[in-house]
Amino acid sequence: MNYAASLAVVVILTFFFPLAVKVGLWYDVPRSLVNTTLGTLVMFVTATLVIRSQVGRHRRAAEQLDLARAQVGADPQNPRAYFLGGEHLATLLLRLGRRREAAEVIDRYARLGGARESEIVSLREQLLQAERRQKRGG
Repeated sequence: MNYAASLAVVVILTFFFPLAVKVGLWYDVPRSLVNTTLGTLVMFVTATLVIRSQVGRHRRAAEQLDLARAQVGADPQNPRAYFLGGEHLATLLLRLGRRREAAEVIDRYARLGGARESEIVSLREQLLQAERRQKRGG
């Protein structure tokens, strides 16, 4: 687990540990220390598992992105090089929140001779949806 993930776990525990103690005291649980400690351990294990799964998912997506970029770099004039496992490079970039890079890839892909118009339109719609989500969220 990296530093940021460990820090996130500590922040979660810092917030929930006093809350668990107060709840234990409020309900006058006879073994509140044991229950609180057990609850803290369960929260720690849960937070660790969630953070590890998210980091792993991001790492796999970044590896796919690197493979797709290498594929495009090897043959930039081939429209099929922009696809990795049936998924377009711009879609991978949008999933990782890199809208500006995705827009550049879509423009390069649109300039290729063998690119299908339906694919280009679909990619631009995905980009617009990502931009709308960003505006709503921010």
